[in-house]
Amino acid sequence: MSRAIAVLGGTGPQGMGLALRWARAGETVIIGSRDAARAQQAAEKIKERVPGAKVSGMENAAACAATNLLMLTVPFEGQAELLKQLKPAIQAGGILMDATVPLAAGVGGRASRTLGVWQGSAAQQTAELAPKGVAVVAAFQNTGADALNGDAAMDCDVIVCSDDANATALVCELAAKIPGVRAIDGGKLENARIVEQITALIIGLNIRHKGHGGIRITGLPESAYKTNHP
Repeated sequence: MSRAIAVLGGTGPQGMGLALRWARAGETVIIGSRDAARAQQAAEKIKERVPGAKVSGMENAAACAATNLLMLTVPFEGQAELLKQLKPAIQAGGILMDATVPLAAGVGGRASRTLGVWQGSAAQQTAELAPKGVAVVAAFQNTGADALNGDAAMDCDVIVCSDDANATALVCELAAKIPGVRAIDGGKLENARIVEQITALIIGLNIRHKGHGGIRITGLPESAYKTNHP
């Protein structure tokens, strides 16, 4: 795949982690931010860890204009506003991956549950706000930022949900480029509501047991799992 991946909101922990992993896999990555200088600083940090990495930093709208393969990694409370701002810059015919989870903060500011979303899920809200002709794909909600930003192989599966089969296949390919990740076609975009809800459970388990757990789906035929690793 030759297209660059623009990670919108990419200076946050999850965006940085995905950018780091894809840079290590040889992908061309653009880190997007509201502040171009901050995005460029984030890109330099990744280059320090991955010599020769093809990573740059841009303001979010410029990142959208530079490629039609986008990854949205922002908190739920900022999702709708950002998409409305970026709508004119998002290219028709592109792919918009979304890792947003509608988390509600509990005691001590910790995410304890998911919020209800009128559209059904954060990903479905993205589909409603994105320009027509853009394929929205829900993925990476259950991949922990701490693990993504580490050096070890991941220990998780990524469930990919979309109403566009070609977009699902491409995102599964991208997910499988991350060591230790298996990608699984999770069906239609509406299934993202289930995947998003799992995130709050995983966060609670990791807090309770002081770990960095993910999910694994077992018992499916080998053909169900997309992986580039033994």
